[in-house]
Amino acid sequence: MFIPLSEPNLKGNELKYVTDAIKTEWVSTGGAYITEFERNISDYLKVQDAVAVQSGTAGLHLALKEAGVGQGDLVIVPTLTFIAAVNPIKYLGAEPVFMDCDDTLCMDINKVEKFIEAQCKMVAGELYHIESKQIIRAVVVVHVFGNLADMEHLLKLSNRYNIAIIEDATEALGTFDLDGRAAGNFGQFGVFSFNGNKIITTGGGGMVVSKDNIKLSHIKYLSTQAKDDALNYVHNEIGYNYRMTNVQAAIGVAQLEMLENFIKVKQDNYNYYKQVLKDVDNLKILNFRPDIRPNYWFYSIQLMGYDIDEVISQLQKYKIQTRPIWRLIHEQLPYRHNIKFEIEKAPIYANSVINVPCSSNLTKLNIDYVCEKLIEILRTAK
Repeated sequence: MFIPLSEPNLKGNELKYVTDAIKTEWVSTGGAYITEFERNISDYLKVQDAVAVQSGTAGLHLALKEAGVGQGDLVIVPTLTFIAAVNPIKYLGAEPVFMDCDDTLCMDINKVEKFIEAQCKMVAGELYHIESKQIIRAVVVVHVFGNLADMEHLLKLSNRYNIAIIEDATEALGTFDLDGRAAGNFGQFGVFSFNGNKIITTGGGGMVVSKDNIKLSHIKYLSTQAKDDALNYVHNEIGYNYRMTNVQAAIGVAQLEMLENFIKVKQDNYNYYKQVLKDVDNLKILNFRPDIRPNYWFYSIQLMGYDIDEVISQLQKYKIQTRPIWRLIHEQLPYRHNIKFEIEKAPIYANSVINVPCSSNLTKLNIDYVCEKLIEILRTAK
């Protein structure tokens, strides 16, 4: 029995809709399912419109570009996240500024404010980093594992210092605050991912949302090679081949129909993990924020005093797939020269947290097996 970390759940209308797309021969970057998927996502998130793209990374690239990020600018980012949240900044000739995490694993907004007050100043309506003399144009905030960053605090900073907010909600489709505001719908732009391990999948794909319909329309234009006259091949800007295919969107339409059911299963399984492991010493299942409805995408277990690489290796012998969270981006070779600010908690979590199986296919029997082997390994390690 192999228990994967996070596998897709394709037991709805996926085959029906994909078959329809193939039979009608609309399989590429045009077709009714793309429009339907965009509309259904918009309805679910309570936004006016959405633009389907080829990946979350593509969505972040376009959102940053539309936010005005360009050559020589600075963008505030977390160090504890997947590197795809940061790489698009470099595509545009800008540079990241790395921030610590808080206990939700999301960016520590208190430290963002502290950094701005200590190392930046406003000049003619723009925020400058004093030492480098570069403009801080935007912040990319990541809602890690389905949690929600402290958006109310970040929105105040955005308004005070004129910096755009791009929400990397690639892990947080289905996460809402208690007022019903969706992750991805707080800042200027929100970006989602439908990679194979996400809570819903299109095999690979993403979505961009924004309160600014003019900017969102321009993102759609750029994602389809900036066609000003498609018949005569007139292009007045540099565009990108970033559009989602109709076959992918057909899968997405079916997946979105199942999203709330997936969240309910993942919530139940998360609570079951907590119940089974509650009395294990030096083990803590990280909580989601109490003031949100998370999507429970990933389950994070902190192991105090253990070599997590060894624990992961031992679990693999029992055909249980787990993983560390991420290696910190500011320590990665392409980013070692970049500005970083008071990074203290992120190394602790990076060296003590593993993610355990969390698929919506997971059964209680699977969880019992994972917990049994994990407890056995931890006892042996002691």
